[in-house]
Amino acid sequence: MTHTKRVIFSISLLIYILAFLPFMETPVVVQAIASLIIIQVLWIGGVFPLAFSSLLLILLLSVHFFTFKETLSYFGSEIVWLLFATFILAGAFIESGLASRLSLKLLSLSKGSSRKLVFFSFVLMFTLSLFIPSNVGKAGLVSSMLDSIVKHLQAVGKATNLAKTLFIGVTLIVPISGAFVATGASSTLYAYGLLGELTSGLDYSKWFLYMGPPIIVFILVLYGLFLILFPLEQIDAILLENVIEEKLRGLGKMSRSEWKVLFIISVTVLLWMTEGIHGFPVALVALFGGVLTILPGTGIWAWEAASKKVNWDLIIFFAATLMLSNMLIKTGTVQWFASLLTDTLAEDSYLLVVLILLGVTALLRLFFVNVLGFLTIILPVAIAIGEAFPTHDPLFLAMGVFLMGIPGFILITQSPIHLISYDYGYFTKRDLFRIGSIAMFVWLGIVTVTMYGYWMLVY
Repeated sequence: MTHTKRVIFSISLLIYILAFLPFMETPVVVQAIASLIIIQVLWIGGVFPLAFSSLLLILLLSVHFFTFKETLSYFGSEIVWLLFATFILAGAFIESGLASRLSLKLLSLSKGSSRKLVFFSFVLMFTLSLFIPSNVGKAGLVSSMLDSIVKHLQAVGKATNLAKTLFIGVTLIVPISGAFVATGASSTLYAYGLLGELTSGLDYSKWFLYMGPPIIVFILVLYGLFLILFPLEQIDAILLENVIEEKLRGLGKMSRSEWKVLFIISVTVLLWMTEGIHGFPVALVALFGGVLTILPGTGIWAWEAASKKVNWDLIIFFAATLMLSNMLIKTGTVQWFASLLTDTLAEDSYLLVVLILLGVTALLRLFFVNVLGFLTIILPVAIAIGEAFPTHDPLFLAMGVFLMGIPGFILITQSPIHLISYDYGYFTKRDLFRIGSIAMFVWLGIVTVTMYGYWMLVY
């Protein structure tokens, strides 16, 4: 452990001692805030791996807030099992080779045009959200493919702005594409589960209905911004086509495993979209699809291989975030946070509350690398604030805050996705700030209009 990490851990330990001294009667809200600070410091500071820090949180919650049985019950949550099943489905999608084939097929639609290549790279990120519940996984897959294409183009000509656009696009679009469908990312799964408790009838199709249009509008605007700020160079269209076609030929004909995975995922997504008809929960359908990838006849791999694709550390961390969120709610801490804002504003100042909360969300997001950990704090607060205004539906405010809290627009350090894309060396921090600062205000405007217009029409 480095000196910095020792200092961070010592501070966390001191906060714990002061908040939970046995001979002092400390209010439960103060203890809850102390617990929140401790775990966020450990998570953000990277003192321990996320999963180990989450185990420490589990011990803390079991000793001071819940019984151990109550704490462990969160591992049985439907959303946790949905995350587990989607890891297996995503693993099969990549393992079979179908992910690479689908990606190259979409990119081949560019027909050698640099503008179309950018557009279809954006489409690719959204398409992958249907199958891969990890933003990091999507960023890694797309970045490696785009890197290979850009290197071929740069070998015979200039493609600086094209490379900037493609890789900054990964940075900005992958997180937002993860919110496109309910199973698109672990943070989206958390929001889907939490908001599902807030309103009846929120299913896979309705989530897409709420989130799809504003995200699509933003991506189209962002595409235009890229073309204005980073004018694309004239590239060798024939070379681009040949590079992509050569990679496709290298994959050969679709294998039996690819056809199986295509069928399984198609059935799974269809059942997700028709949940309102058959009544099977999204998590149960995902588990069914995951099992099909392993069973004799329909399967493409053995359990030993499939289980290695499950990110067990993330599952522990995910369950811990559910525990933390519920602890903040049950102890009244969330309500206390919310009252700090609502008590100072009049009942007719809802728009001001919305703008302040969205702005604060964007500001705080600058300092949180882990989106899921951030959402465990800000989403319950948004729900509590929304419930303080009886004439407005708290669901709208919570969904707006969720959308505002997903992307990191300005800093390289705002998520692992930014670092993955940045490490390829095609853009600078200034390039990201240049377009990201504009995109952030555009996104704020779209989210606000969506809350006050579109969602009221479709709700």
